Amino acid sequence: MKPIQCNLLEMQPSRREAEVSEPVLTARGVRMERITSLGQASPEGFWFDQEEAEWVMLLAGGARLTIEGEVEDRQLQAGDAIFLPSGCRHRVAWTDPDEPTIWLALFLDAQLEPSVGRLAAGGSDLAEQAGSNR
Repeated sequence: MKPIQCNLLEMQPSRREAEVSEPVLTARGVRMERITSLGQASPEGFWFDQEEAEWVMLLAGGARLTIEGEVEDRQLQAGDAIFLPSGCRHRVAWTDPDEPTIWLALFLDAQLEPSVGRLAAGGSDLAEQAGSNR
């Protein structure tokens, strides 16, 4: 297989009535999708409750996620990422109706036992690492 290049911010779907999920990469136990929303939200009473773990990064736009058991919605903007373990019930409460919200979603088979690095867990020693690499 040869290297393949694309720009995930280009070639956005023109449909406004429904969210659009497009496969980017698939492998055994792993699936990556680009999801484009334009004002869509989960239907009232609907919850995602997936067997897969999901890591999501917002590439563009804005969104709010509701996670079952949390009092406040999670506000997401471009550059934000969130890890949702298998069985974490969540729903999309809002996406920006004026500009496309582009998500990069990585779905991982729970049997792979995904874990997150220090940066994703909210702790970062990137400045220390940069200093020690000099």
